Amino acid sequence: MKPSTHKKVIVRKMNRDAVQGYVMPASFVVDGRLELMNTAGKVVLIDLVDIKGVYFVREFADVDSSARKTFATRPRAEGLWVRMKFKDNDMMEGLMPNDLTLLSSDGFLVNPPDSRGNLQRIFVPKSALAELTVLGVIGGPAARRRRPRVAPAADSRQVPMFTE
Repeated sequence: MKPSTHKKVIVRKMNRDAVQGYVMPASFVVDGRLELMNTAGKVVLIDLVDIKGVYFVREFADVDSSARKTFATRPRAEGLWVRMKFKDNDMMEGLMPNDLTLLSSDGFLVNPPDSRGNLQRIFVPKSALAELTVLGVIGGPAARRRRPRVAPAADSRQVPMFTE
């Protein structure tokens, strides 16, 4: 039985082939290659330049046929709403974290438009993209409730420092 730290993925290659297997979520990209344990239990290394996307799924089922590729309305979750145009002219929207510390030099981790289905998350290598466009910055509930700042009143006890 596989450890619970491994996540089910379907890897879509640029040549339309697909490989099913398991990855370690914290370290699945090593030296420009995806480290995957296939369903037969063999470790396979795939160059990122050969990959269109790594689809994190609940079950090994076809992810392209039923998955929505765009949001029906403006996303409600917090993050960057992006549109990705792939080198094969395919297009997909997603939601990325609005946090520079989570950016990777290898690619982007994106939440799909419908994460309630089989597809939970996608890792898209930068090499697979022709274009990445930010459609919007979606703030959290705190950002919507934020009130305009009012300058504090001057404190009469403060000693003036720069008077002539």
